Order: sequence, then structure tokens, then C-alpha cells
Amino acid sequence: MSRHAFVFPGQGSQSVGMGLELFEAFPVAKAVFQEVDDALGQHLSTLMFEGDPAELTATENAQPALFAVSMAVVRVLESEGGCRLADKAECVAGHSLGEYSALAAAGVLSLSDGARLLRLRGQAMQRAVPVGEGGMAALIGVEPEKARELCRAAAWDGVLELANDNGGGQIVVSGSMDSIDRVIALAKDTGVKRAVKLPVSAPFHSSLMEPAAKEMAQALTRVMLEDAEINVMPNVTVKPTREAELFRKHLVEQITGQVRWRETVLSFAESGITHQHELGAGKVLTGLGRRIAPDLVADFAGTPTEIDAMLKAL
Repeated sequence: MSRHAFVFPGQGSQSVGMGLELFEAFPVAKAVFQEVDDALGQHLSTLMFEGDPAELTATENAQPALFAVSMAVVRVLESEGGCRLADKAECVAGHSLGEYSALAAAGVLSLSDGARLLRLRGQAMQRAVPVGEGGMAALIGVEPEKARELCRAAAWDGVLELANDNGGGQIVVSGSMDSIDRVIALAKDTGVKRAVKLPVSAPFHSSLMEPAAKEMAQALTRVMLEDAEINVMPNVTVKPTREAELFRKHLVEQITGQVRWRETVLSFAESGITHQHELGAGKVLTGLGRRIAPDLVADFAGTPTEIDAMLKAL
């Protein structure tokens, strides 16, 4: 018997043109983009469809933009395809900002509130550390404990922590820029396959983000959250829950906490989930899922053609 999990991508999956085919093909998708534009008081959809790539990549734009595409796919699946996630899914989860998409898909927060929270989240994360003082690096071909050893060796006068355990030997570390430069140099001498500085403007998912966590804690007190209709797997605990107040807590912890994606996908497989469906821009989580749990059937949908193929598979 097939059992399904739906997952939602995080920052890095954005590209100019994402969502445009959905906007043109489905009135329900057009309504999603319009509602996000209205919530932000900005023509974010224009930036997404035909804007400058550097401006779209800015954290405060990329986060609500990726959320909008994911939610457009959800609405199309549900209204046009008759695939209601609450009926079909055993669990939903999202990578970093994708957790907001998962929560919206599960009925925890509204589309407008999600967009506004992600705009604030992006701004708060950028304010927490001046540009150039912090960053992130991907270490390829390394396991978590080895990555922790490298972080300890490289962070002797700064902060360097595991930010994402993406599975398949891919670990992302985050911290002060001097520490990032040192860990890249150390990695090359210790058997790590590759060490690459990421094109991000802040050290996300590290303790340096504490000021942003405090801002988000305040913002989340002003937002109505409902209990989830589907089990949601938070990044920081990897324990399925439906309780609104736990989500409020976990969204704050997530700002400084590690994205435990490898454990999330393994938990899917261990609980008997057979299919993972990525909804939104790109297919990063599909590739990770196939590497982490090869027996898991993983697919993705972000365009009308891909949605049609997913509906046939479902």
C-alpha cells in the first residue's frame, strides 16, 4: 500500500520565471500570487516572473517567493486535481523556510500570514549579522561527526556550527566568515570531497541568528495558528506533531537550530512512507530523498506538466 509525504523546498531553489506557467494556466494559482502580492504590498510576482536574479535571491524576497510557488502548487493539486493533502498525506515537512509552506499546506497558518512572516524572517536574518561578517559552506563527502570536528578546529576565534544535515554526505556549516574560510582550507587537507562557500548573505541556522530568533518570537505572538490537519515534521525535532503552540515554539528555534533533513527523510522511510512528493520550485529535495532513502519513490511538481504527471502517479 502506498503512503505519501509532501515536502517543500527552501532557499536556493529560486529562479526567475518560477511560477509563471502556473500563473498563466490556473486561476487558483493566479489568486495565490495576487494574495501574496497584496499581503506584502509589493509586486513580488513580477519580480519572480521577469525580475533581476540578484534581487530575487535577496533573502527577504526569495523566502516569500518560494512560499508562493509551493502554495500555488498545493492549491492547484487540491482544486484542479482533487488531491486534498489532508486526505492523501501521512506527513508534510519543509526545508528551512519550506516549513512555513508545510504549515500553510497543513492548515496551520494562512497564506497572507505566511508571506508576511517570511518577509520579516528574511529581513530579521539579514539584520542579525552585517553582510560580509558571516556565511555558510557546504562540505561534500563528510559525515556529521567529522563535520563537527572540523567546525571545532576552525572556530577557535569565532562561531562555526552545523546548519543543515542534508544527507548523502552533504553537510552545510554556518558561522563567522573567518571560520568559514578556515574550515574550507582544513577540509581540503582532511579527505573531504569538496568544500564550497555558498552564495548567501548571512550565517543562517547558527547561534549568530539569535537576534532574528527574538524578532520572530515577537512576530509569532501576533499570528493566529491552528492545529494541523496533517502531521508536520519540524526541522528541529523530527517528531511529527499537529499542535499549534509547538509550531510557534519550533519556528523560533529553527532560526538558530539545525535543519535535520537526513533524519526527516529516514523517518519517512522508517514509518512506512513509500512516496515523497516535492511541491514548489526546483527538485533539490527530490535528489536528496533519493540519496538518503533509495527505496523511497521521490518526484516533484512546480509546473503544470509536472503537476499532471504527479496526479497520474497519485
